[in-house]
Amino acid sequence: MSSSPDEKAPAVPDRPALPDYRVISLIVACAIFMEQMDATVLATALPTMARDFHVRPPAMSIAMTSYLLALAILIPVSGKVADRFGSKRVFGAAIVVFVLGSILCSLTHSLPAMVAARLLQGAGGAMMAPIGRLILLNAVERKHLVSAMSWTLVPAFLGPLTGPPLGGFIVTYLDWRWIFYINVPMGLLGLWLVRRFIPHMPARARSGRFDLRGFALSGAGLGCLLFGFEMVGQNASLPHAVSLLAIGAVACLAYVWHARRCSDPVLDLSLLRIDSFRLSVISGALMRVTQGAQPFLLPLMFQIGFGMSAVRSGQLILATSLGALLTRSATPWLLRITGFRRGMIVNGILASLGYAVCALFRPNWPFALMFALLFCCGAFMSFQFAAYNTVAYEAVPASRMSAANSFYTTLQQLMLSVGVCSAASLLKLSMAADHHLHLGQRDFSMAFLVVTLVSLCATRWHLKFARDAGSELTGHRGGRSAGEAA
Repeated sequence: MSSSPDEKAPAVPDRPALPDYRVISLIVACAIFMEQMDATVLATALPTMARDFHVRPPAMSIAMTSYLLALAILIPVSGKVADRFGSKRVFGAAIVVFVLGSILCSLTHSLPAMVAARLLQGAGGAMMAPIGRLILLNAVERKHLVSAMSWTLVPAFLGPLTGPPLGGFIVTYLDWRWIFYINVPMGLLGLWLVRRFIPHMPARARSGRFDLRGFALSGAGLGCLLFGFEMVGQNASLPHAVSLLAIGAVACLAYVWHARRCSDPVLDLSLLRIDSFRLSVISGALMRVTQGAQPFLLPLMFQIGFGMSAVRSGQLILATSLGALLTRSATPWLLRITGFRRGMIVNGILASLGYAVCALFRPNWPFALMFALLFCCGAFMSFQFAAYNTVAYEAVPASRMSAANSFYTTLQQLMLSVGVCSAASLLKLSMAADHHLHLGQRDFSMAFLVVTLVSLCATRWHLKFARDAGSELTGHRGGRSAGEAA
């Protein structure tokens, strides 16, 4: 018996509409900004905190490295935690833990208490950035992924570059504890936005046991490497630093041996067999050495080398943030024109040479000229990292997205830290070579040139990308005409 035309088929419930990708991107970006700003704003307050804690200023470096240690240990497991409990739930919990750690930091009156609070804060920070990126990868359509990643890159530039001037203002006119208080309203707002706008992402059932041995090896290896790099950049015992680096290297090698024999390792090295992912990891690691070094070198050069005030220095440094901010809207359009491969080759060279120009800066250069050059540096780097952060996941299967995100974010954090430590070590080496006790212009110039050479080495890996890499994401066909593509 045929059905009447007037009869209607059973209603199928509509799939809930996702919020605009820009909304999700900005929510994730705000969380990353809070974490990035906190890390850099603290540096300017360390001497004041040392006085209040009755310790020598160099001893306060543990307040920063303890946070980095928490990141190194916990970022590798962020993807597995998100898979088990759900990305939205873990992202919200990470914000709560970060804010709680910030409150405890503001209430401390001794260095050991500060270290404990910073470890807790780092536990929240370790989950915020990688799981925020994971939410983007799962909730944003691929055609909008380049734009979404561009939006989230802005805090990566704004946080480290606005932190030092803000920290100087707080320490000068308020109390250093306000550095941590400002995270509270930002965190509460972020938590509300997550609950209101981030779509529900169910947990993914996973088989197998948790890789406890791999977790221990990766945590020990990355933690020792980070502490070792930090000690090299500080006035610390060289034998102790070398010992930590050696232990970290051995633990990392042991993890590589373990990962090849484990069915579900905490950091999945088999992802490196995916060409676009492997090339993005290697080339991005080299470029991030320069990106990690410049927020450390520029304030020191302007204030110590040029004798600028903190306010004037901050105005110059913010030029890179403005360049990054204005470039993010044009990045998808530029990638459609150039494609990922050609864009990363040409722009990677320009981004590297931009910071090489900083080696030529002198106190008598016009302020407007230096501002314009730094604006271009920020624009070039913004484009480069938007390309890396997008094309890396092009060929990664959805089932392995969490593992890829954890791997990528861990290496990203490590190389940014290496950039800071490398810059500090280069300054020390230059001073020792010239036998002087105070930083001079030649020391900064040498440091900028060396980190530029490191990032230029990424060009070799850019050339290995397929000509049509990322074409599905941008519509670019690797230089072929529409007829050829058909």
